[in-house]
Amino acid sequence: MAKSVGSYIFNAVRGGAVGTSEALPGISGGTVALIVGLYDDLIGGAGHMVSGIRLAVTDGLRGKGMGRAKEEFAQANWGTLAPALIGMPIFLVLAMLLIEPILHDHSQYAYALFFGLVLASLWIPYSAAGLPWRPMHYVAGLVVAVLAFFVMSLPGANLPVHPVVIFFAASVAICALVLPGMSGSFILLTVGLYEPVLQAVRDIDVAFILTFAAGAATGLALFVKLLQYLLDNKRRLTLVVLTGIMAGSLRALWPWQNEEREVVPATDLPLTVGFMVLGFAVVTTVLVWEHRKRLRREREHGHDSALVR
Repeated sequence: MAKSVGSYIFNAVRGGAVGTSEALPGISGGTVALIVGLYDDLIGGAGHMVSGIRLAVTDGLRGKGMGRAKEEFAQANWGTLAPALIGMPIFLVLAMLLIEPILHDHSQYAYALFFGLVLASLWIPYSAAGLPWRPMHYVAGLVVAVLAFFVMSLPGANLPVHPVVIFFAASVAICALVLPGMSGSFILLTVGLYEPVLQAVRDIDVAFILTFAAGAATGLALFVKLLQYLLDNKRRLTLVVLTGIMAGSLRALWPWQNEEREVVPATDLPLTVGFMVLGFAVVTTVLVWEHRKRLRREREHGHDSALVR
């Protein structure tokens, strides 16, 4: 029982890490999901949820019952997803209220830390692509990286705080939750809605929050099925593209830039580089630990198979 409770807490914390990242401009929830090992469960679970809801509606209207919908819902890994989805919004709100103001005052060091973190994380989609990359994969990844770099360099806009704008901005920003390298908060910052969203959370503006939630749910439902299909049927090329997006998105995390995203001369070099190295080391440590754990499981499985024979 204790082990089960510990597992639920661990998954809630993993979800919380993803939620926390979504509150910080430039930090990708998808990247953090990759690092903490939630990415496939999130994409698969969201895809099954969307399909289940669609079947519930269509079969219900036709009087066929909920059988197919229940089967679709059951395919999601709820033992991992349920606590992760509980932890995600809780940590998201806490981060928006507590962590974001602190990081705003020390943005150079925060960006340096996450720059190193994302840089080391490039290994995850690169290695997950399976077979060694061919020249065409490197070319495709480079093109995508250049495009992502360009997008991350665009100056911000100031769209009006209107329900329609809020809805569509949320539907686009939420896609960053499942797209490594892209930051939902960064997208909101780009269109000038980051501060209004923070203020709405602080003021508990119900109308604003419900409009944002509706847009987020719509965007996630439309995008996640596409991404699930690509990962299931075009996994290698999809991971090549995701690697390129993550590489290009490093532009948003460059420590030496001003609020207009213009590169400025480097200052406080030793401490800033130290934070970069720290971020890189944290992810590298996690990856090495996961690799050793996987090798140990494979050896144990091989030993058990040999005993059976």
